[in-house]
Amino acid sequence: QVHLVESGGGSVQAGGSLRLSCAASGRTFSSSAMGWFRQAPGEEREFVSTISWTGGTTYYVDSVKGRFTISRDNAKNTVYLQMNSLKPEDTAVYYCAGSTAKVATTRTWEYLYWGQGTQVTVSS
Repeated sequence: QVHLVESGGGSVQAGGSLRLSCAASGRTFSSSAMGWFRQAPGEEREFVSTISWTGGTTYYVDSVKGRFTISRDNAKNTVYLQMNSLKPEDTAVYYCAGSTAKVATTRTWEYLYWGQGTQVTVSS
């Protein structure tokens, strides 16, 4: 069992930065791939980024490549999403998720554990 709590969301102007954190409880965190997803109003939840259990492999959706960076600190049971050069289209609720696998994965159905979400609002 893994319990996830996100923090770090907020409101920023376009071009600004935010760092999301996801604190995990549970013994399996350090052996699980982690991911970030987001959901804008009226839209389906979409994959944003994923990181393998060692942190050695990461993937990003094309729209955030070069602007977002995912990382993890297994000693602190925490995964991060550094978001730079934010755009209004990044506005969404961001969810942290824990996978049942060790390898980084973009497949939503491989994520068993989900946080409650944190709101990110980017104004133009």
